[in-house]
Amino acid sequence: MSESFRIEKDSLGEMQVPADALYGAQTQRAVLNFPVSGLKPYPAFVWAQAAVKRAAAEVNRDLGLLDASLADAIIQAADEVLAGKWQSQFVVDPFQAGAGTSHNMNLNEVIANRASQILGFALDDAKKPVSPNDHVNMAQSTNDTIPTAIRLGCLWRLPDLLAAIDDLADALEAKAQEFDDVVKSGRTHLQDAVPVRLGQEFGAYALAVRNDQERIQAAAERLRRLGIGGTATGTALNAHVEYHQRMVEKLSELTGQGLRSSGNLFESMQSMADPADFSASMRSLCITLVRIANDFRLLSSGPATGLDEIRLPAVQPGSSIMPGKVNPVLAEMLNMACFHVQGCDLTVSLAAQAGQLELNVMMPIIAHNLFEMMHVLIGAVNAFTTKCVVGVTANREKAEGWLAKNAILVTALNPVIGYLNGAAVAKEAMATGKTIKEVVVEKGLLSGEEVDKLIDARTLTEGGIQGIAAAG
Repeated sequence: MSESFRIEKDSLGEMQVPADALYGAQTQRAVLNFPVSGLKPYPAFVWAQAAVKRAAAEVNRDLGLLDASLADAIIQAADEVLAGKWQSQFVVDPFQAGAGTSHNMNLNEVIANRASQILGFALDDAKKPVSPNDHVNMAQSTNDTIPTAIRLGCLWRLPDLLAAIDDLADALEAKAQEFDDVVKSGRTHLQDAVPVRLGQEFGAYALAVRNDQERIQAAAERLRRLGIGGTATGTALNAHVEYHQRMVEKLSELTGQGLRSSGNLFESMQSMADPADFSASMRSLCITLVRIANDFRLLSSGPATGLDEIRLPAVQPGSSIMPGKVNPVLAEMLNMACFHVQGCDLTVSLAAQAGQLELNVMMPIIAHNLFEMMHVLIGAVNAFTTKCVVGVTANREKAEGWLAKNAILVTALNPVIGYLNGAAVAKEAMATGKTIKEVVVEKGLLSGEEVDKLIDARTLTEGGIQGIAAAG
């Protein structure tokens, strides 16, 4: 044996493992078997699985099934993992054996070896007292711990995601107030429409984001349903009759989450519908964010040859060849991040429907993509908010200039002069370059004073029937 390795054993035999590695034979087999992406598990997945191990050790100890000294060492080792101390020891590629056995055993082996160290045994000691299977994995299976860890990991990151969304909505609401007096041309079908206020556009963005936040929160509530204790197929074989309920209570206490029993341990193992629903709620947020980012790019286009109604912060040069060019890079980044997240959602959807009979073996990639989605969204939304939205300014002169040329303002005259007369006025105004007022007066439809009363841009953004309002 090389000095840099030690020998570890599992049910298939002996394996060479790096001498200082806390993991053991099964983890090393997975490293060798799945050299796929070079990616490692997200900290959320490690944290969540460690929480299950810690809770199980405490519950099994209290039930009189696990020796107290072993349990206490496992608890201490698991606490270290929960604190992020051994993140480098979790080395299995997300593209691994089905169900997540390799990830589960990576946690079992690290915690077992560290617990043995705590009890005074060296990593290469053949008499290490803590077994990854018999002790750390007691009353558990990959098949019930991985679904539980997926749920717990998402809930662990949820506050960061909700905070990022909240900050974005706050920033958009602040801009809605700031821009409330900027009256501009509305656009539908990318064609001129009746006036709106820039603040109204931003207020709508803010509410759309808030609505998506509510959808995410609602989907997250269903992640609180745990099926831990179902063990291999949902029958709870090898688990104490009180284990399931005690685990739900212990995990609630340990994680600070309001967790509850799923009510059916078979369903919890068979179905990935709750994680898929949570994934879909993030996809919905992305749909909103892409739309907002696209509007930012359009509204800031030009500046000389585009709409140029808003100005985005200039955070970096936009071209390696065109001096002075500044691009909407934060909006472009948000687009790309959301496209990536939507792709992850498709993976989750396909993997969730691939379950068969008593188990969904695609859980490792469901877990990885859910944590990837949350990680990317948190970073992208925070960057877009702090480096773009808070620094957006309105180009009042350009917005009002476009509005002055908008022949669709004639819509406000419909209640008085009728739709067909309004259409004729709009056509003539666009063909001749004359204002709506000039054409209406020339045609003898209304006096100039009446037109001014009916076509007040700010008033038009507040609804109502203009002819009736004017008459009153």
